[in-house]
Amino acid sequence: MVGLSSPQPKAAPSKTVSKHKFVIDYSKPAADGIFDGADFEKFLHDRIKVEGKAGQLGESVKIVRDNAGSKLTITTSIHFSKRYLKYLTKKFLKKHSIRDWVRVVAPSKDVYQLRYNAVQNDEEEEE
Repeated sequence: MVGLSSPQPKAAPSKTVSKHKFVIDYSKPAADGIFDGADFEKFLHDRIKVEGKAGQLGESVKIVRDNAGSKLTITTSIHFSKRYLKYLTKKFLKKHSIRDWVRVVAPSKDVYQLRYNAVQNDEEEEE
């Protein structure tokens, strides 16, 4: 007869804490005075949702403005979508009525940059 052994408990999969670091560079609009970094930081702090609750970032999400005041760094220890930051940035631009002139561009993997839209002056549009 085959001896039955009790099932061995399987080790729980270890959860590795992956840190994500995203940067939003708003130096061009801020230099012209149409973009307020402190207001944007407060907007993100109030609107970012963690576990379905807005404004309760706790230790899982850190928002830091650099000394020059032209970049915002968001560091997370939970799963966080870069696309969600783009959505919130566009929402902020729309709220302040500058969405028509400023766009959000991703020059690299973990960076968003606010740039001015290229304006074309076509003579056909004027007629």
